[in-house]
Amino acid sequence: MDRIHDLALALKESRRLVVFTGAGISCPSGIPDFRSADGLYNRETNLRYPPEQIISHSFFKRDPALFYEFYKSAMVYPDARPNDAHRFFAALEAPDRDVTVVTQNIDGLHQAGGSTRVLELHGSIHRNFCMRCGKAFSLSDIMAQPGVPKCDCGGIIKPDVVLYEEPLDDGVVWQAVNAIEQADVMVVVGTSLAVYPAASYLRYFRGKTLALINKSETPYDGRADLAFHADVIEVVHALQKEL
Repeated sequence: MDRIHDLALALKESRRLVVFTGAGISCPSGIPDFRSADGLYNRETNLRYPPEQIISHSFFKRDPALFYEFYKSAMVYPDARPNDAHRFFAALEAPDRDVTVVTQNIDGLHQAGGSTRVLELHGSIHRNFCMRCGKAFSLSDIMAQPGVPKCDCGGIIKPDVVLYEEPLDDGVVWQAVNAIEQADVMVVVGTSLAVYPAASYLRYFRGKTLALINKSETPYDGRADLAFHADVIEVVHALQKEL
């Protein structure tokens, strides 16, 4: 496939690469995406409220018990492991190539797969803190407590993830925009580019090659130099043969 060859060549020649990822890159690891037919937002629940409402800041404050019932059962996958796509992009790091991963995911699989520079726009399930005293807790600490996890001080523990109605971290956003502005190649993987403001960051890319890898079409396909409507694992395996 000529497009695979072209992307492989772009990756070889890249010196400042940005990999921008969404839920689709973690689907092969057993973590569902949000908006597909089988995604989190389209699954039946018995919680009386839609998922988008449950994972909002106001809902967390109003009913942390129901929030955590949903969060622990539907958004946390402690047994998930990085897949070939996570490992592939981590392996592109080299002394003469900077690779920055900008991700909308909260699962930590890029780091587990070997990536050393990961900017998490929406936070991480692996970081948690007491809302009263600020003490830090691990994911295992959270999962070990039934119901609403609490600190020794009595405060409720909140995951360090960006809920609906909450702003993104300004520092992480600045780093992401800066990396995208300086990149010569940008590869967008596993995202419908429908979540804002994250999707809008693509407008900062001024480099040579913009590639999109997603099963379905995105609003940015027409702006991409290379677009692949395919499973990310298939694309990665084809790239590995070229590289």
